[in-house]
Amino acid sequence: MVDKVELNELEQYLWTAANILRGPIDNADFKAYIFPLLFFKRISDVYDEEYHKALEESDGDEEYAAFPENHSFIIPDDTHWEDIRLVTKNVGQAIQYAFRSIENANPDLLYGIFGDVNWTNKNRLSDELLIDLIEHFSTKNLSKKNVEPDVLGNAYEYLIKKFADLTNRKAGEFYTPRAVVHLMGNILKPQERDTIYDPACGSGGMLLEAYHYLKRQKQDVRTIKLYGQEKNLTTSAIARINLFLHGIEEFRIVKGDTLRNPAFHEGDSLSRFDVVIANPPFSLKNWGAERWAHDPFGRNIAGTPTDNNGDFAWVQHMISSMTLPDGRMGIILPHGALFRGGVEGKIRKELLEKDLLETVIGLGPNLFYGTGISACILIFKLTKEESKRNKVYFIDGSELFTKGRNQNFFRNEHAKQILDWYNKYEDIENYTKIADLSEIEENEFNLNISRYVVKIDEEDKITLEEAYNEMIESQKEFEKSQEKMIQTLTKYKVL
Repeated sequence: MVDKVELNELEQYLWTAANILRGPIDNADFKAYIFPLLFFKRISDVYDEEYHKALEESDGDEEYAAFPENHSFIIPDDTHWEDIRLVTKNVGQAIQYAFRSIENANPDLLYGIFGDVNWTNKNRLSDELLIDLIEHFSTKNLSKKNVEPDVLGNAYEYLIKKFADLTNRKAGEFYTPRAVVHLMGNILKPQERDTIYDPACGSGGMLLEAYHYLKRQKQDVRTIKLYGQEKNLTTSAIARINLFLHGIEEFRIVKGDTLRNPAFHEGDSLSRFDVVIANPPFSLKNWGAERWAHDPFGRNIAGTPTDNNGDFAWVQHMISSMTLPDGRMGIILPHGALFRGGVEGKIRKELLEKDLLETVIGLGPNLFYGTGISACILIFKLTKEESKRNKVYFIDGSELFTKGRNQNFFRNEHAKQILDWYNKYEDIENYTKIADLSEIEENEFNLNISRYVVKIDEEDKITLEEAYNEMIESQKEFEKSQEKMIQTLTKYKVL
């Protein structure tokens, strides 16, 4: 009997595999090699597990045990992990052949999932290095019985975070700090049978949060359906592997440019989803504005942003992708999206007048990989609660972070505090403010949080109280002096 692999043991196992690549492979490229091999090892071990189970069920009928119906994925002859393990020359070529063969044998589920790495480049991947890597991966059995999907999935996410720490500047393309993701999930509250959509899905963290949220609520995770689009091939493959390794079956991740060519539509009508959630590229340039003015999908509901900044193109695409009438969405944007003028100011005005924006949450500086700027979370709803109509709730979480040397950290306790404020929906001095649309209009539809949440610290409050008391005392002294003067003037008959 094989002992189950625990999470910390699995994390160490995966990180050691990455370290084998150090030297020939740049840190930023580790993920393109390690994740495909991990997935290859997993599906090979699961195939063996399914094969032996079918053998037992059929009293040793090997032909029956090999039927595709008995397996999650088809692994053609000579392309199993153990087949590659026997190769000692041109190992990269054997790996590449196995990957393409498996993808072609499972076109609906696995096409493109192993990415586009050139495994035959011996300057980077010598036979010796690949043999070492394969032998390291071979030290553990990654069958479902030995490694449960959630354990493997959590280890995978651990590795994504480690790779993000290594690459830093480029990591923003595929990784969002998980406490921020948890906060957004807890606000949007995915439900059973919901459809969840991320138009810039990166490594799939936002989509996974819907799965994790339902698990925390002890709801049936099998009923939700996950959809994502990602422009980068390697990153989209990482997202698909991520969902597979968590044991999720109802999902569809498509590689492609969402703003130019949205993947989910029927004719000229965009597909609509119950929950839309994303951390799109900040202030994306050359995003396709020339086509947006006459967008066939009608996404320019409030105007066309300039090609220098795609922030509000993402916002409008996501609003247009929400299910009527109860769709809800959360998007992370740079803080400048709250107050920049010009075309963006006009778009912001249109969206506010449509009463779609429910909440603005300000976050601290330097929380996201690749940028030191502050960001914000905007929550939109197609149908707001009666008490929230024609209002916007401002939450200032800019002080909620732990200072780091190169980067600040937004932790679970910070997310919990903001969630508590969000759920209370009330004015809290220094932190939150419910603003009527009329007040926002007076501010020319500027959403800069500091215009609404005014900071008053305790020292300032004491100073104000003292000033007030001094004014009262001065008034009393003045009144006494005035009374004495009147008495004096009366005595000398001046009055």
